[in-house]
Parts: sequence; structure tokens; C-alpha cells
Amino acid sequence: MIKIQEPNRPWEIFHMDWVTGLPPRGDRSYNASLVIVDRFCETTIFLPCHKDYIAMDTALLIWNRVVSWTGIFTNIISERDPKFTSELFTNLHQLFGTKLFFSTAYHPQTDGLAERMIQTLEDMCTLLQELELEYKTSIHASTNQTPAILEKGWNPKLPQDSLRKDLVEINPKAASFKGMLEKTIKHAVRCMEDSFAYDKDKWDKSHATPDFKVGDLVLLSTTNFNNIKGCKKIKYSLSGPFFIKALHGENAVEVELSEELSNKHPTFP
Repeated sequence: MIKIQEPNRPWEIFHMDWVTGLPPRGDRSYNASLVIVDRFCETTIFLPCHKDYIAMDTALLIWNRVVSWTGIFTNIISERDPKFTSELFTNLHQLFGTKLFFSTAYHPQTDGLAERMIQTLEDMCTLLQELELEYKTSIHASTNQTPAILEKGWNPKLPQDSLRKDLVEINPKAASFKGMLEKTIKHAVRCMEDSFAYDKDKWDKSHATPDFKVGDLVLLSTTNFNNIKGCKKIKYSLSGPFFIKALHGENAVEVELSEELSNKHPTFP
């Protein structure tokens, strides 16, 4: 399992991904959502949009709704979507000195933060703001804190707080606020490191690291291939062999695909 660079503060690195195919909602008939997840405190922003947004639309959406709040970020982690791999988006990232990292085909272990967040998103537009507030004030297993505590040092008051007498309010005006926040952030960083170490140990026990080289022949799993001819039940579980053209890090390779698979992205975990 490959460890991604860890941030030192909120909104230094964030993950983003799309939810599409949603029923149209709202005055503008939004049918998709861009999900932004801060890697440090796991604060999440849900941006209603349309699934046919082009690179310019996406760039403006992030600039108007994210950068104005978070400032310029250092790294972005995303899947290989045309909206993010276009020349426009590449130039924007170069302009601001931001690095754009892509997870490989079929969501391997490189990333997963945005995908896990998407699994909790059920209602697209009518409850986005309520869902976002509830998510920010919920304790996350990886940090043992709420995103709001790590980002601001306090939890926003919720409508149901008056009925939850067991909740402890954190007063940002207290003299020890700075020390409390620093202690909380250090604790969250330790929890993140422990969480990654646990996940890495589980992953490494069940996944051997292959020793691939450029020019090697490899077989590809056809699990995610939908355009292979023949009955799905009797088709081969492997396709190939294919020559390795390039190595991308320690967990992905680029192969020379056949004409039948030319519409597939050539990089695989």
C-alpha cells in the first residue's frame, strides 16, 4: 500500500470526485455533485452541478466555491476524469503551483477518501447543506475528531444540540484555546498515522508487491471490461498478454492495449 503525502494543516491537500446520474433537483435541475474532501480534517464540500460540465465549468466552480474559502491548495488527488486531465485544468494548476495526482484505473489503493464520502451522499440537492453540516460535526474514525474541530477549533451549534445535553461545548474564547487546538491537531495527526499503519498492514498481508519491468508481458483481469465479446459467464477472466510500456510509481503500470481495448485507459494497478 502506497502512502500519500500527509498534510500539515487544513486545506493543504484535498480529494475530489464526482457523483453523477442523480435525479434532477432544484431550480437549475442539478443532476450531479462535485465532492471535495479535505485530507487533513476530512471536512467535505458538496457542490451541486451538471454532469455535462466541461473543464472551464469545473475550474470556475472550484475557484468560486472552494478557493475563496480555503485559499490556494498544494495538492489535489482525483481520478482520471477528462474534466481534470484537460489542458485547461493542467495550466490552471501550473499557474498556482498546485500538483494534481491521479488515482489509477478502477480506484485502487492510491486513494479512496472521496469515494468513501460519496457512499454517504444519498440526497443530491435538497439536503446538501444539512448533510454537509452534519458531516462536519461528526467524529471520524481516522482522526478521532470532527472536521469542524480540526479546522476551526469548535463545533457549529446544530438545531438538535438543545436536546443533546451530553455534548460538551468547546469555547473558542477560553484562554487555553490555542493550546487546546494544537493538542487536538497533534492527536489527530497521530490517529491518522495509526489508521494508515493499520490499513497498510492489512493491505500488505494480502497483496504482494510485484517486481514489474518495462518490456515485461502481463495479463489483465477482465472484471471491469464490459466490451469483451462473448457471453459474460464464459468469457476468460484474464486478457493478454500485453507489453508494459511504462511504470507509474510502485503500484501502477502502463501497457500496450490491443485494438479491441483501445477505449480503455492504459494504466492499471
